[in-house]
Amino acid sequence: MHLLFAILCLSAAAYFLPTIVAAARGHRQTLAIFILNLFLGWSGLGWVVALIWACTNPAHETVIIQR
Repeated sequence: MHLLFAILCLSAAAYFLPTIVAAARGHRQTLAIFILNLFLGWSGLGWVVALIWACTNPAHETVIIQR
């Protein structure tokens, strides 16, 4: 029973790896990556796209202070 639970937890973590990576990196589109991962991650291609998106360098806003 414990082994089944451990396998289930590891499988869920592997499936949502793109979302975990995006959240850990503070990606601005984490919610969109999660939605893509949730609905299209099962296809394999959706999972890879979500992972690549999560690993991209999110555009940071530049603040210009004028005097």
